[in-house]
Amino acid sequence: MNLLFLTFVFPLIGFLLLSFSRGRFSENLSALIGVGSVGLSALTSAWVILQFHTNPPADGVFNQLLWQWMSVDGFAPNFALHLDGLSVTMLGVVTGVGFLIHLFASWYMRGENGYSRFFAYTNLFIASMLFLVLGDNLLFLYFGWEGVGLCSYLLIGFYYSERKNGNAALKAFIVTRIGDVFLAFGLFILVVQLGTLNIQELLVLAPQKFSVGDPWIVMATLALLGGAVGKSAQLPLQTWLADAMAGPTPVSALIHAATMVTAGVYLIARTNGLFLLAPEVLHLVGVVGAVTLVLAGFAALVQTDIKRILAYSTMSQLGYMFLALGVGAWDAAIFHLMTHAFFKALLFLASGAVIVACHHEQNIFNMGGLWKKLPLAYASFIVGGSALAALPLVTAGFYSKDEILWEAFASGHQWLLYAGLAGAFLTSIYTFRLIFIAFHGEAKTESHAGHGVSHWLPLGTLIVLSTFIGALITPPLAGVLPESAGHAGGDAKHSLEIASGAIAIAGILLAALLFLGKRRLVGVIAASAPGRFLGAWWYAAWGFDWLYDKLFVQPYLLLARLLARDPIDSGIGLVPRLARGGNGLMSRTENGQLRWYALSIVGGAVLLLGVVLL
Repeated sequence: MNLLFLTFVFPLIGFLLLSFSRGRFSENLSALIGVGSVGLSALTSAWVILQFHTNPPADGVFNQLLWQWMSVDGFAPNFALHLDGLSVTMLGVVTGVGFLIHLFASWYMRGENGYSRFFAYTNLFIASMLFLVLGDNLLFLYFGWEGVGLCSYLLIGFYYSERKNGNAALKAFIVTRIGDVFLAFGLFILVVQLGTLNIQELLVLAPQKFSVGDPWIVMATLALLGGAVGKSAQLPLQTWLADAMAGPTPVSALIHAATMVTAGVYLIARTNGLFLLAPEVLHLVGVVGAVTLVLAGFAALVQTDIKRILAYSTMSQLGYMFLALGVGAWDAAIFHLMTHAFFKALLFLASGAVIVACHHEQNIFNMGGLWKKLPLAYASFIVGGSALAALPLVTAGFYSKDEILWEAFASGHQWLLYAGLAGAFLTSIYTFRLIFIAFHGEAKTESHAGHGVSHWLPLGTLIVLSTFIGALITPPLAGVLPESAGHAGGDAKHSLEIASGAIAIAGILLAALLFLGKRRLVGVIAASAPGRFLGAWWYAAWGFDWLYDKLFVQPYLLLARLLARDPIDSGIGLVPRLARGGNGLMSRTENGQLRWYALSIVGGAVLLLGVVLL
């Protein structure tokens, strides 16, 4: 386990080599460095995880001090790594899934301008995410938090020559920065009140300092939630995630599966002891997740871009994780985070294979009939889509999502349970809508299947992990996260499993009825007045972009126009202008004419006498 630091050192070395190459490396060498560095990180992680299980450290925690970061008036955070069951799980997800995405990207990005630049950014992305999940204090975590934000900006705007891509990158950067500011406020509150940002010390000191519902802990956890909402694209800071599809498809897989969007879930799970002292805020976490998962599900129903459908599905699945956290189902949230990484990486990489095969066509209505020509991509979508829809028994997604629904029921949060079931129904419909439209029916574009080990190996591995086999990987969370309410089962749990499975199957059957064949019924519904209204509203993701434009962007632009000639500067500048004007006026009196001077003396004397007399 002493090799733990190498997990982020290898990607950092890859980043530095590729950055200073200035694009002079060949594609093969760039791929070797970019993929190889993450591969070495994954191998190191596998060794560390094996040692953690076979020779567990005392109390199930391993700490590795690298160096002291700073020491200011008793505040002395370290660059130190903390390995327990939660960070072991995240370490495996980030490096394992991250390596598969890098391997696929070496095939997908061939021939693109900026090939080495792409891998430099993704290597830094992996290193930053490892800082985030391994840091033993919130300041180190925040360092990685900002790192993944920077990398997301660079990768979303990778094709910077097109203005819309730059705008999407700016949108992601600005919206997530709002959440980051809230997170910084939370850190300020905690360090002032408790004197430390070491996570384990915070979890010990907080119950001693704060009573349940104390205003300071409520404000601190609200600020932490604000940061999590921004990074994990939850209501009301969810608007950036769909536009993030402007980046290359492997970037979408990296953001949605292995890094970044899971950071908010990890943050709340890691600081669980703080949220338990603020039960109202914890309940708000669940409500935010439930509302987001339903809204995102409706938005996904009407999208036409293959990647945007998957983006809204990510938003919805993150909503499930927040719902789980809100009902105290900590282990279920992390379990779903892990299984979601498997099937969402599979779906995004498969969508990349489809996009390349269809000559960069992304509109599913311009595809059709692909199942014969792209059998591997089709199998990937069937398995990954089934896991996303939580098809019973055979998929990884069923076991993790069912655990969330059961614990929502067991904890007495009935409305959150209903939202989860509604989201499951919507997920089945929009997922298989995508599959039926893109892969079945009449072919509308030419396509060619991809080849090579870097194409089929990541897809094949993720196909296996997206089945029930992936669900056999149990995150070692015992003793790390609090016990949740719903571990006891029985007939009620089996009944809920049957109900949720039936809902998933019903959604798939409804999707088949609506979207296989001529799709006449869907056409009639879409052409009706309510259909046109709801379709436009959901397509625009409930109009949040329009609303924020009216509330924030337009007033800001108006203010900028009003302040284009800064009135404060103008007011301050009035004083020297008056002085210069007075100087010019008085200078004109110095003309060298004796009569003028005599007249001035007489005029001054008369004025002075008048003042005295009055």
